[in-house]
Amino acid sequence: MGFLALGFPFEAVVPMTNSLVGAASTAARPLIGLGVFASLLVVFKPLLLGLFRASVVLLSPRKSLAERQAAAKSADRVAVHRLARSLEREHPSLAAELRSLSSRD
Repeated sequence: MGFLALGFPFEAVVPMTNSLVGAASTAARPLIGLGVFASLLVVFKPLLLGLFRASVVLLSPRKSLAERQAAAKSADRVAVHRLARSLEREHPSLAAELRSLSSRD
């Protein structure tokens, strides 16, 4: 900054504006990158979901119908047995009936 800065005040401000613009661009760069990343995720969402579902099926394949029915039946038996235990003091005959129902095939 020399003697001419008195005559041309704009040139005296230029270094300060350069540093402010540089700081603003440095602060905005991660935000711009995040925006680009988010837009790429939106564009490729169907592809990414398909890859995720394929990897889930690859790691843990779906059980057969018989296995799923057996698991549901077992869960039902456990639920009926739990209900029988909760009713054991108030209604012992009903609890015995529920236990016999849960033990059937």
